Amino acid sequence: MDLFDIQKEREAPDHVPLAERMRPKSLDELMGQDHVTGSGGLIRQAVEKDRIFSMILWGPPGCGKTTLARIIARQTRSHFLQFSAVLSGVKEIRAVIDEARVQRLSGKKTVLFVDEIHRFNKAQQDAFLHHVESGLITLIGATTENPSFEVIPPLLSRCRVITLKALSEKAIGRIIDRALSDDQAVLAKMGMLLEPEARNHLIRIADGDARSALNGLELAASVVLPQTQGSKTENRIIIRIKDLEQSLQKKALLYDKTGEEHYNLISALHKSLRGSDPDAAIYWLARMLAAGEDPLYIARRMIRFAAEDIGCADPQALTLAVNAMEAFKFIGPPEGELALVEAVVYLATSPKSNSLYTAYSKARKAIQETGALPVPLHIRNAPTPLMEALGYGKGYRYAHDFENAVVDQNYLPEPLKGRRFYYPTGRGHEATIRKRLETWQALLKTGQKDPKEDT
Repeated sequence: MDLFDIQKEREAPDHVPLAERMRPKSLDELMGQDHVTGSGGLIRQAVEKDRIFSMILWGPPGCGKTTLARIIARQTRSHFLQFSAVLSGVKEIRAVIDEARVQRLSGKKTVLFVDEIHRFNKAQQDAFLHHVESGLITLIGATTENPSFEVIPPLLSRCRVITLKALSEKAIGRIIDRALSDDQAVLAKMGMLLEPEARNHLIRIADGDARSALNGLELAASVVLPQTQGSKTENRIIIRIKDLEQSLQKKALLYDKTGEEHYNLISALHKSLRGSDPDAAIYWLARMLAAGEDPLYIARRMIRFAAEDIGCADPQALTLAVNAMEAFKFIGPPEGELALVEAVVYLATSPKSNSLYTAYSKARKAIQETGALPVPLHIRNAPTPLMEALGYGKGYRYAHDFENAVVDQNYLPEPLKGRRFYYPTGRGHEATIRKRLETWQALLKTGQKDPKEDT
């Protein structure tokens, strides 16, 4: 951060967004993260001792990740470079590394802040490794997603993960009050007032996001007209609850389609279906659709659920889930959403079985343990005389030649002979399957005569 950057911050013209004008400039001004910035906190100690380290700031939107990175650079007198993972690639990374080298020649440290670091691919993240390890840059990454899922292990091992919290209602209230009293560019200059009911509403809809609270306050201030208060007419903006609701229309649900909350909600839907609770399943479906989730993504997840958690207990579940997706494609929103609701209710109220999932997992484990075992000769195809001479297909018993089309014959590799993977439950259609398998096993135990022996 150079002198020009600092001068721009001091000027804070009225065309700069309120959230930027009110951005805290020191750890003491930063609210809601006392566990790391308060007395004895890890970040405060590192800043005060000027021993900053590379870190990943993990927290929800509007909790102060960018602000904290700027404060760290400011208070340690480091050169601050901000980098967007969305807009930049390896070429841009090389450019900022070159700039960091220039800064080091003048004895200045460089803090490289990477916003949305989870959007970098492996190659882009790899490009930081050497420079973080050498100390050329202090990397501060910001992410709303669990870094253990999105940041490559080598880079993650060189950074400390700092978890930031969604701001409390008390902290959001203090931020709003500070903007009303300290924003000399617009709000305080105009003597803006906020009714208590409107203040409480703004705090609630911000949902722990300081940026959302300040943006909402700024929007409301821009659309209301000067009001008359009491017997004295003043050019003051008094924001009432109706003004706030009108300007904001409705609360935009906090939802990152690629972030952790995305996975939290789909997990809630999946578990509600598995738990056979149609009401909860409908709620989570409606919640995701209201937040703007792709309906086809939800449909695909329901198809997976039908195979994984219902399977052969109700074979129609998979068909209905696929049909629901096709119906939505054909009709579109919002009418097509009812097809998804129908599928959700059907899946939630179907008999459950994870026998297919378990069987497949056991088969995969057997492959990992035993490797690529050879196909038994008797069930190999023998399209050429050479293969036939080598014993391919020799001894194969054609099932349709036997009673009930069932024959006592091994189809697994020899080391796995007799191994069972699929154990049907007694629920739904699987009860019929289990009974059928038991009947076949009993039939095989009685012994079978090969029809070819009579010819």
